Amino acid sequence: MPGIRRREFVSLFGGAAVAWPLAAQAQQAAMPVIGFVYPGAPELSTGIVAAFRKGLGESGFTEGRNVTVEFRFAYNDNATLPELMADLVRRRAAVIVTPGSTPAALAAKAATTSIPVIFSVGTDPIEVGLVTSFSHPGGNVTGITSLNSGLAAKRLGLMLELLPNVERVAVLVNPTNRNAESLTRDAQATGSLVGRQVEILAASTAREIDAAFVTLAQKRADALVVSPDPLLDNRRLQLVTLAAHRRLPTIYSFRENVEIGGLMSYGSSAGDRDRQAGIYAGRILKGETPANLPVMRAAKFEFVFNLQTARALGLDVPATLLAQADEVIE
Repeated sequence: MPGIRRREFVSLFGGAAVAWPLAAQAQQAAMPVIGFVYPGAPELSTGIVAAFRKGLGESGFTEGRNVTVEFRFAYNDNATLPELMADLVRRRAAVIVTPGSTPAALAAKAATTSIPVIFSVGTDPIEVGLVTSFSHPGGNVTGITSLNSGLAAKRLGLMLELLPNVERVAVLVNPTNRNAESLTRDAQATGSLVGRQVEILAASTAREIDAAFVTLAQKRADALVVSPDPLLDNRRLQLVTLAAHRRLPTIYSFRENVEIGGLMSYGSSAGDRDRQAGIYAGRILKGETPANLPVMRAAKFEFVFNLQTARALGLDVPATLLAQADEVIE
């Protein structure tokens, strides 16, 4: 081989063979890490994760190609959140995303003042101390609010439109939720306004949910409104099953309940909300700061109705109600 002896060529080629994987490893290690902390179990996060990845993609980021996503799950135990956040801080995450959980967002904010945090919550983020302003959040925290917790009157109104002759309506609330007091107050005020008796039931565990439905039967409630809450959302199968067993017309905050057999739901579009969280994550990875990204209010609310469930319950559904639905499940 002219100009280079065979031994030198082998040595040079071997060095390149070693260098290539090292370069690949260095490139992979250089990918930014997004910490994604979900309050429930992995199997209930698939829709949220898909929407988040879609938003990331719209911002030019694909998991495994130019960004790494580290998933953490609290399994409905908020006591684990500080350690989950501390772990992501130790791993030097570039962004921490906390979908659908005010406690997770607050834990992230408490864990770091430098790593950007993107929340999606159903309450007023100023009221709970996440940001100081919608237009100029300041600090390292921003995100999306659906304000789902303020829709009690709308949900009760839809139930009364379906069942105008109901006398007793129960409202299920998680007493450990930061919004429990305001949810209870709004529900009772709405009940008084429309001349209906509102019964508040509390449940913060799966066992207490079972007990609440026993109480519902004892009090002869005609209908149920399930308040927005991460734990109640993660127990959606239990809630829908119990409501079907008791033949109790129920309205939920999230469409996922209706997709598995619940009667109806009214709330912000979770898919749109979590897609926007992905877009925000991408914008931050490109160099924007949370302080300059305004907190977004959910722009899309959806009313989903399961006509098959209504028929199983023997309900006569007004055409005017169906006309309002964004989606009717046959």
